[in-house]
Amino acid sequence: MDISFLKPRIKELPENERPREKLTKYGAEILSNAELLAILLRTGTKNESAIDIAYKLLKQQDGIGFLLDSKPEELSSIYGIGPAKAAQLKAAVELGKRLATQTYKKEVFIRCSQDAANAVMEDMRYLKKEHMKAILLNIKCGLVSIEEISIGSINSSIVHPREVFVSAIKKSCASLILIHNHPSGDPTPSQEDINITRRLVEGGKILGIEVVDHIIIGDGKYVSLKDRGIF
Repeated sequence: MDISFLKPRIKELPENERPREKLTKYGAEILSNAELLAILLRTGTKNESAIDIAYKLLKQQDGIGFLLDSKPEELSSIYGIGPAKAAQLKAAVELGKRLATQTYKKEVFIRCSQDAANAVMEDMRYLKKEHMKAILLNIKCGLVSIEEISIGSINSSIVHPREVFVSAIKKSCASLILIHNHPSGDPTPSQEDINITRRLVEGGKILGIEVVDHIIIGDGKYVSLKDRGIF
């Protein structure tokens, strides 16, 4: 039995339950992921509202992370999301990524592990491969830049001190923070992570560039090896 006619259209909802009106009145932060997506989608189909389509999208593998990794044609293969809506969604994701990195151009200070994790979390939490980066700092703990060190399996044979410290030397940095992600979403450090950290800390001492911390990024969470007393 087709019960689609029982589903209310967004315009049939009370005004204080409509996503766009809620955003205007209360702010975007109170909306669910489905409601935010519904605003981007704007319209539904004959049998499904924009919110119904948003929930269907969120049921894909990786949930909202599907938006980050999917190609426009993958999005438009979902019934109710055509090429135009797929392009709107990908554009919104890209704008979010660019806004997340825009703060690097302002004067940013990294004074604790939370500051460092915040600087890279949205950029690294959904990555499918392990990436190692270095947050380069000046003598006042101001952020100089975030440098890509390696992509792929993080192990001591791949991560050479030369690659880690070369940008810090060129930019006359006082210290750096190592960052890498665990694609599994679990940031628990492995013994290899600990071994690499100790090796690079020693290398930094020789060069006069302090390795302040090594932070492992998971899915919305992180582990600081310094906070755990591993240094």
